[in-house]
Amino acid sequence: MIPFSPPRIDNEIIEEVTSALQSGWITTGPRTKQFEEEITVFCGNKKTLAVSSATAGLELVLRWFGVKQGDEVILPVYTYCATANVIMHCGATPVMVDTNSDDFNINIENIRKAITSKTKVIIPVDFAGLPCDYSSINNLVKEKDIIANFIADNDIQKKLGRILVLSDAAHSIGAQYENKMTGNLTDITVFSFHAVKNLTTAEGGAICFNLSENFDHEAIYKYFNTISLHGQSKDALAKTQKGNWKYDVVEPGYKANMTDILASIGLIELRRYSKETLQRRKQIFQKYQDAFKNYTWAQLPIFEDARRESSYHIFPLRIKNVTEEQRNTIIQGIFDKDVSVNVHFQPLSNLTAYKNLGYCSADYPIAFDNYSREISLPVYFDLQDKDLCIVIDAVVNSVKEVLG
Repeated sequence: MIPFSPPRIDNEIIEEVTSALQSGWITTGPRTKQFEEEITVFCGNKKTLAVSSATAGLELVLRWFGVKQGDEVILPVYTYCATANVIMHCGATPVMVDTNSDDFNINIENIRKAITSKTKVIIPVDFAGLPCDYSSINNLVKEKDIIANFIADNDIQKKLGRILVLSDAAHSIGAQYENKMTGNLTDITVFSFHAVKNLTTAEGGAICFNLSENFDHEAIYKYFNTISLHGQSKDALAKTQKGNWKYDVVEPGYKANMTDILASIGLIELRRYSKETLQRRKQIFQKYQDAFKNYTWAQLPIFEDARRESSYHIFPLRIKNVTEEQRNTIIQGIFDKDVSVNVHFQPLSNLTAYKNLGYCSADYPIAFDNYSREISLPVYFDLQDKDLCIVIDAVVNSVKEVLG
């Protein structure tokens, strides 16, 4: 069976993890701090905090910004449930909007229509690794009429003076938009390093801060470091100094820190990311593109244009003129040929938790159409060319079996 997206675990990773284990320091420590610094250099943002997951990172940012009951947060309906769940955890209302028909990303005009005086945050999602249109989103929240409609409820919101743009870049580390790296495209960006991601730490994530110059990023980093460790004023590394055992808890915090064991994987992954990981993933995308471009039933994804280059995370092939049931039959045919595929994503309005809250897929026709025809194909570093041929044949033959 050709798997969908296994991690790249080789001797280089194993040796670095072993070194971390043998160092005597396995929780948050020097490797985690080094990983944060190297992400900051890679992305070009101002400060980075490594956390236990992208989900934790998103929620920490929302709570720092004071998002609460009565507030609204705009997001695309076409995303993983984590993007909406964290809004619910804060007591706020997820305001879901439809997406573009070409690139799956959040539609700018739909954002504009959804903004109210209750809107505190917009969470664009870089689907499949392709950055959203951040220039348009950043300019939108700075328009005079929209700023005038923004109601600040605390000092942080007053300092920003507008809606916060919080990028869910779970898919897009290493992507570029207008010659800048993801992580450096808007106010705050959150990455995921889950096992299926391009760059993994098994579980984990990072918050990349890139706010305006009137924010003290060192102070923000220290606050988030504290709040991600139960609100404790000193982390374990600081308490190793002689006589430095005493600490305070400045507010009830969370447990969201990354460990050195996980960071050790990330350090190797990051150092070889641009020259090895991204290059191989791009090659795989191009092979799929070349294989399917002459089939009239294939709608190929955008992964590069004049302003953007993807991180090549997911290859979302769409089959033209099929129903959801036909797409599902094609997927089963591919599995029957020993190839693993996936679907990204079921729109949030399809899921029971959100249907029960009144969200309806009929309100998001473009997202539902994209979902109903989408098949995500295997993309990972160790996928060999001979296996790519098997994947391509399995897709072509399975489509033929359904469409003739």
